[in-house]
Amino acid sequence: MRIVLERIYDPPTHEGYRVLADRVWPRGITKQRAALDEWCKDLAPTTHLRKWFGHDPAKWEEFQANYLQELDGLQTAAAALLERASSRTLILLSGTKDTEHVHTVVLREFLMRMQKA
Repeated sequence: MRIVLERIYDPPTHEGYRVLADRVWPRGITKQRAALDEWCKDLAPTTHLRKWFGHDPAKWEEFQANYLQELDGLQTAAAALLERASSRTLILLSGTKDTEHVHTVVLREFLMRMQKA
């Protein structure tokens, strides 16, 4: 299965199983415009980790390690997401402006490793 990242504010560039992977609903986006298959809050970073990180690139390495620890405890939910997306492209959506230092980068790597296992 292919896993791609997109911003929910941008027009869709891929077809597949669209999943919002944020705990907070993005401002100004209606449910109709989002066109989601699922809102997967549980696999997003905890509120505490998200607020601590604050999208500060200087904290990126530590954020990744902490988020991976959180994801290790959510393997059942991650496996269920992969199953629901089945053979379609899995599109992980986020409202974050910084597309390089965003939790969906870490989530995609985590899910890709689960697929290989």
